Amino acid sequence: MTLYILCLFLFCIGLYGVLRKRNIVKIIIGFSIMGYAMNLFFVMMGYRMKGRAPISSLDQNVFNMVDPLPQELVHTSIVIGLGLTALLIAIAIKIFEKCGTFDITKLRKLKG
Repeated sequence: MTLYILCLFLFCIGLYGVLRKRNIVKIIIGFSIMGYAMNLFFVMMGYRMKGRAPISSLDQNVFNMVDPLPQELVHTSIVIGLGLTALLIAIAIKIFEKCGTFDITKLRKLKG
């Protein structure tokens, strides 16, 4: 239970970074932290104490096996998160080239 609370705390740190910071780079880092927290939560949901790897073997005993579905979902989420982070960084670089700042309150040039 403590690990789930720590995972929620990590998510809240990322949410704080997204909602309260004015720097675009810090907002991107907040999104990444939130994604890592969700990945950690999904991996913990599929974990079993003293479980064994979900590798097929000759014995058909499937008791106490770790669930492989959350692991694959997290793997897909990591790849998508990497693409999203690269896109957000590219957008931030273009905004910096156009406006000369990363502060979202000073981006009045983008308005109509």
